[in-house]
Amino acid sequence: MPKMIEREAPQDEDRSPAEQYVIKDPEQFALNVAKMIEEAGKAASAWSAPRERGEVRDSVAEPVTDMVKTFSKLTEYWLSDPGRALEAQTRLFAGYLNAWGAAIHRVNSGKEAEDSIRPEKGDKRFLDPEWGKNAFFDFLKQAYLVTSRWASDLVEHAEGLDEHTKHKASFYVKQLANAVSPSNFILTNPELFRETAASNGENLVRGMRMFAEDIAAGHGDLKLRQADYSRFKIGENIAVTPGKVVARSALAEIIQYAPSTKTVLKRPLLICPPWINKFYILDLNPEKSFIRWAAEQGHTVFVISWVNPDERHGRKGWDDYIREGVQFALDTIEKTTGEREVNAIGYCVGGTLLAAALALFAQEGETRIRSATFFTTQVDFVHAGDLKVFVDEDQVAALERSMNEKGYLDGTKMATAFNMLRSGDLIWPYVVNNYMRGKAPLPFDLLYWNADSTRMAAANHSFYLRNCYLENNLSRGRMKLAGKTLSLGDVTIPVYNLATRDDHIAPARSVFIGCRFFGGPTEYVMSGSGHIAGVVNPVAAGKYQYWTGDRPEGDFDAWVRGATEHPGSWWPHWQQWIEDKDNTRVAARKLPARTLGDAPGSYVQVRV
Repeated sequence: MPKMIEREAPQDEDRSPAEQYVIKDPEQFALNVAKMIEEAGKAASAWSAPRERGEVRDSVAEPVTDMVKTFSKLTEYWLSDPGRALEAQTRLFAGYLNAWGAAIHRVNSGKEAEDSIRPEKGDKRFLDPEWGKNAFFDFLKQAYLVTSRWASDLVEHAEGLDEHTKHKASFYVKQLANAVSPSNFILTNPELFRETAASNGENLVRGMRMFAEDIAAGHGDLKLRQADYSRFKIGENIAVTPGKVVARSALAEIIQYAPSTKTVLKRPLLICPPWINKFYILDLNPEKSFIRWAAEQGHTVFVISWVNPDERHGRKGWDDYIREGVQFALDTIEKTTGEREVNAIGYCVGGTLLAAALALFAQEGETRIRSATFFTTQVDFVHAGDLKVFVDEDQVAALERSMNEKGYLDGTKMATAFNMLRSGDLIWPYVVNNYMRGKAPLPFDLLYWNADSTRMAAANHSFYLRNCYLENNLSRGRMKLAGKTLSLGDVTIPVYNLATRDDHIAPARSVFIGCRFFGGPTEYVMSGSGHIAGVVNPVAAGKYQYWTGDRPEGDFDAWVRGATEHPGSWWPHWQQWIEDKDNTRVAARKLPARTLGDAPGSYVQVRV
């Protein structure tokens, strides 16, 4: 963008660099400011109208209260000792003086000082040359980096804080640091400043218009636009692998996909996705679709498509999701194919549910699932990711009170929480691009899926938070379902446990530790990238890598050091693992003549 503007308004050699920040047409700028204010009024109306009708109740005080409590504990540590407090203040002031000295050096010499504070490698916020050339913007950048790193150090060196409080403090500091970055504001970002001057504020009008539209789309809450959603339609250019809905319960539609080979593996494949997101992350398009690829390898693929719950599903808990989801799918597969034995896959919390179901089935004599694959799935939550920040007794109790009013948790709440895990990538770049630059984001199928959030049934979500994140009952052998106390040690079938190296939701270490609780042979594989890209990694793309090694026992870091790295996708490795268990093939199974409609079904079409 800066290069484009320079082409549109080239500078003369004698022109002052400061002139690029001067409004060229004050009258047009004033007119655009008036238009921006008009759009701001529409945004205010979109925000206030649902509240006046009683459709929205703000609960911002709860997360803010938790953040204040967390920072109070942190502050108490540093202020309880005058020497510690003085040391912390001295380090901060010394950093500011260093930044000021570097800025003066820049003014006098036109060169960067050797001791300038520089952004971390990969930080894209300060790439514009003016962040370094212009002493004013250089000082803003350095002062910001000094402050944010100082705040992070305060958390890191706060002794005596319990691990959960320290984790929360680190997370909240990062959120605040990302929010107050000078790159997020027009007057402190040289790119935004230049663009505003060059367009006489037209970018502000477009940005405020998009802001109003996104509040309206969120029914009173901001629904941050991360992609051009208009370019996608489920069943037309996304989630298009051919198949049929062959059964439906109150909680799940069961989809069977058409065969792609003349013969298929005797054991059908059942995929249990998370209910927190929609299943078509595994079927974004023909090139990225794991579902299509699995069919091409000879699997008869069945997928659970969870309902997007409303007040009718408020009391549906894990027992129901197992009976009306997993077990219902097994019954459907046996009815349509005649096969009792299946291979099963669980993704994320869908994998946690599948693991609990397997432990329950072991006690009930249900033996139809003969192998289990888990994608980025936690069964032990001691080393759970940053989502653990949102889970303690006070926060869970507050969330339960909110959910019980409607019977569900709004999907936007979970979407916001997930976006906060990577706010530097999933929130602030879009705030700047959309509302400051006034530019619509590009179409991107992954971000379309990310924005297609689902609600959480109250009983189901409460059980998950308490039994997994809060009390860690599944791995401790204390989770109770259907009147039985579950033990993962009863799960003796072969397990393929896939983790991803850069996962913020189900850390690779947490998945590794979870392996030890299963009672049968477990293959642990770690893929490159994160929670989504590390799983949805098509063979043809030739991206990332994966690691295999010894049995997942002992120290995780030692396992990683001894693991063998393989280039490309882990998908063929998994396929070989499946065939090693049973590669018996039969004639391809046709889709039933009587079905409930085409894939991807009706449940997935319900939007928040």
